[in-house]
Amino acid sequence: MRFAVEEINNSSALLPNVTLGYEIHDTCTEAANLHGTLRALSREGRRAVEVLSAPQRYEPRAVAVIGPDSTRLALTTAAILGVFLVPEVGSTLPAVRFSLRNVRRPPTLPRTPRVPPPPRRLPLQISYEASLEMLSAKRFFPSFLRTIPSDGQQVKAIGLLLQRFGWAWVALVGSDNAYGRDGLNALYELLATSDVCVAYRAVIPATKDAGSPELRKLLRTLVDSRVNVTVVFSNRRSAQPFFEAVVQENITGMVWVGSEDWSLAQSIWQVPGIQNIGSVIGISVEQAEPTMLKRLESWENARERAVSGSAGSTGVGGGNGVSSSDGVQLNCTQHCPGCHLLADTPDIYDIQASYNVYSAVYAVAHGLHDLLGCASGVCSKGRVYPWQLLQKIKQVNFSLHKSQISFDANGNIRKGYNIIAWKWRGQSWAFDVVGAFTVNPDQLHIDQSKILWHTKDHQACGRDEWAPVGSETCFNRTVEFLSWADPLSWVLLIPTVLLLLLMAGLAVVFARNASTPVVRSAGGKMCFLMLGALACACSSIFFNFGEPTWLSCLVRFPLFTISFTVFLSCVATRCFQIICIFKLSMRWPALHEAWQRRGGPALFIAGSTMAQAVLSVAAVASGPAGPRRHYSVAAERVVLECGAGGAPGETAAIVYNLLLSLGCFALSYAGKDLPADYNEAKCLTCSLLLHLVCSAAVLCTRSSFRGRSAAVTATLGALGTLAPLLGGYFLPKGFVVLLRPHLNTAERFQRAIRSYTRRRDE
Repeated sequence: MRFAVEEINNSSALLPNVTLGYEIHDTCTEAANLHGTLRALSREGRRAVEVLSAPQRYEPRAVAVIGPDSTRLALTTAAILGVFLVPEVGSTLPAVRFSLRNVRRPPTLPRTPRVPPPPRRLPLQISYEASLEMLSAKRFFPSFLRTIPSDGQQVKAIGLLLQRFGWAWVALVGSDNAYGRDGLNALYELLATSDVCVAYRAVIPATKDAGSPELRKLLRTLVDSRVNVTVVFSNRRSAQPFFEAVVQENITGMVWVGSEDWSLAQSIWQVPGIQNIGSVIGISVEQAEPTMLKRLESWENARERAVSGSAGSTGVGGGNGVSSSDGVQLNCTQHCPGCHLLADTPDIYDIQASYNVYSAVYAVAHGLHDLLGCASGVCSKGRVYPWQLLQKIKQVNFSLHKSQISFDANGNIRKGYNIIAWKWRGQSWAFDVVGAFTVNPDQLHIDQSKILWHTKDHQACGRDEWAPVGSETCFNRTVEFLSWADPLSWVLLIPTVLLLLLMAGLAVVFARNASTPVVRSAGGKMCFLMLGALACACSSIFFNFGEPTWLSCLVRFPLFTISFTVFLSCVATRCFQIICIFKLSMRWPALHEAWQRRGGPALFIAGSTMAQAVLSVAAVASGPAGPRRHYSVAAERVVLECGAGGAPGETAAIVYNLLLSLGCFALSYAGKDLPADYNEAKCLTCSLLLHLVCSAAVLCTRSSFRGRSAAVTATLGALGTLAPLLGGYFLPKGFVVLLRPHLNTAERFQRAIRSYTRRRDE
C-alpha cells in the first residue's frame, strides 16, 4: 500500500498536483475495527461523528477506506460506511483510510452548488479480501467495492472444474463461518442442476485441535462415503487443523479442490506430511506481474537502507506535517522503522493480497483523477465528497501491469481466477498455474498436461461404463446385438436353415425332372435362377446374427435386395410370357415374336436387376454402413448395430421391389382365366400379398427398433417375405412332380390347352 501511494504521489500523469495521505488502523478485534471505521467518518480534529440533516454534505476525515481483510469485519465496516456513502475497497491488510493532503488551492474557492442528495449514496469502501457474495447486495452495502472476485464467481469456477474433469461423485466440506457456509450452499445449489452428485456435505468444526472427536467423526464419514474428490471451501484457519487431521488419519490418494483462501496459504502446505494426501487443485486470484514485484522489492530495499529513528508515518505530505486528533504533529514521511522486520520470503498468499491492495489504491487514485478533472494536466481544487468519489470509482477502467481493473454494477472487480495444482519435489512444495477462469462470459481453460496426479482413479465412468444412481462403482455397459448364442437366434436360425434346405431339395427335384411339363411350365431353366436368387436372399439373413462387422454391414442389404429383385423379375417375365402365349400372340403376333427373338426375358431381368443394383450400392455408399455404437439408448447398455446407411437410398431400393411386386401381382391376376396348369393367380397372388404386408411392416418400423430388436425385425421380415413366395410358387409344382406324377404328363397339359381354346372360342 505504501509503495502504491508513493508511486502515485511521484507520478506526473496520475493526480499531478495532488498528494495522497493515509492512516493505517490495526483491525485485530471487532472493537478496533469499529473504532477505526468511526474515526474515518469523523472530521479532522474531532472525536465524534456529527449528525447532519444532509448526509451528502459529510466531509469525513477520509474519502475512501481500503479493507479490512476479514469478511466478518468487512460486514460491519460496510454497513456503517454505507450509511455515509464512504467508498470501501476490500483488501487483506489492516484497514487504510485515504485523505487528500497538500492540495494547492486557488486564493478564492467557489462554493460547491447545492445539489439534492442522490438516493442512498454513502462513503466508499474497497475490500481486497472480503469475497462474501452477500456484500454484492447494493441495497444493504451501497458503497462497498472489492478488488478480489466474489465467492459467486469462485463457485462457478469450481463447478466448471468438476464438470470439466467429469468428477460426478464428490464431497463438500466448508469452514464454520459465513465464507464457508455460504460457499457450500451456493456450490451445492449449482451442482444440483448438473451431472455432479454430492455424496456428503459437512462443516468443519470450529476448533484448532486436529484430534477433536468432531473432526475425526467428519473424516470417518468422508472416508465411508467412498468419494475420491472433496471440495474444501474453507478459510485458512479452519483448513489447517482439517488437513492436519487428514494426515493423521492417513487419508491418501484423493483429489482436494481448494478455495482461494487456503489453496496457496503457507500455513497449509507446511503441514507435515501433507504431500501424501493426494492431488490438490486450487482456485487462486490472478498473480501479480513479476515486473511490479521486482520494483516493489527494490523499493523495500531502498527504504530499509534509509530507515531512521523517526516515528512511523501516517500520511504522505511532501514534508508537511499533519495534525492528529490529539493535536500531535505527525511526520508524513514514508520512513517505517519496523518495516525491515517483515519476512524475507513473503507468503504467496500475502503477495496476492498485496497486489489486491495495490489495485485498490490505484482504483481510488483513478477515481480521484477523474473527479478532479486531472485529464488536462492540472487537477481542480473543488471540495471532494465521498459519495462523488464512489460514483467515479465505479466507472474506472484502466490497465495496471497487464491487468484490467474495472467494476461491475455490484462493485465486484471484473476479474477471474487462476487454476493451480500443487507439485512436490521430495519435501519441496511448488505450484503450477494449469488453467484460468475468465468472466464475461464465464469460461474455464485447463491444460491437463501440466497436472501430475497423485491419486487413485477419480475419473467419471468411461464411455463404455455406467453407474447406478448413488453408486460409487462403475460397471461395464452390456454391448447389445443379436448374438449366435442367444436363444432367440436359434429360434430364427432353424426356419432359415430349413428354408435353405427346402430350396436345395426343390432344385434337385427340378433338375432331375427338368424335361417334364410341370418344370417347363414353371419356367424351365429360369427356375434354377429363381431358386438361386431366393437362396442368396435367404443367406443374407445370417448377417443379422453375431457382432456386426464391416463386411456383414456392407453385404447384407445389397445381397437381399438385388437377389430378391432377380426373383421378382423372373416371376414377372414368366407371367408375361404366359399371357403373351395365350392372349397376345393371336392379337399382336409381331409383339410376341419380337419379345422372343430379341431376348426380351433376359433383357428385362438384366435391366431390372441393374437398376436395383445401382440403388442398393448408392444406398450403401451414401451413408455410414459400418458397425456403430449407440450410447444414448440406455445407460446400462451400448447398442451395436450397422449404420443406417443412406436412409433415402435404402427406402428407394425397398420401394423399387414393392413396385416390382405390384407388377407381378397385376400380371398374375391378369392370367386368372388361363389353363389350371398355367394359372398362378391363386397361389402367387396370396404369396405376393403376404410379401407386401411384411415389406410394408418392415418399412414402417425400421426406425423404431435398435440393435438386437432391429436384427430380429429384419430377420422376421425376410422370412415372412421369402417363405410365402417359395411356398406359393414352387411347392405346388414340387408336390405334383413327387407325389402326383400322373398329373405331370404332356397329354394332360395338351388337354388343358385344348379345353381353354374351346372355351375362349365359344
